[in-house]
Amino acid sequence: MIVGVGTDIIEIERIQKAILHNRFLIKHFTEAENQYFAKKGFSAETIAGNFAAKEAVAKALGTGFRGFSLQDLAVLRTEQGKPYIEVYAEAKIQKEILGIGQFHVSISHCQRYAVAYVIAEGE
Repeated sequence: MIVGVGTDIIEIERIQKAILHNRFLIKHFTEAENQYFAKKGFSAETIAGNFAAKEAVAKALGTGFRGFSLQDLAVLRTEQGKPYIEVYAEAKIQKEILGIGQFHVSISHCQRYAVAYVIAEGE
């Protein structure tokens, strides 16, 4: 059963400017995400995709970022490159309250934009 759906789109150029300040990456992404970004050469497209996915998760939860932060979500990849979501702290509590078993996420980008779509599936 679908519990929630979220989508987000972001301009890659906006993220490119933000990552010039190392603090942006530390403030909004987990250590595991930053390690992944390093492997990808800190590609603005990759970072923008993760940012959009976090926003989409917040929308799928139905709360936006009320009660938790971007750091409470991690967008990671399987060995095959498939993105998946890990939740921590208050975001994890919200996931449990809603009875969400898992998130399904799709991330894509073109030259100017990155987009993410998330489906929250009930247990």
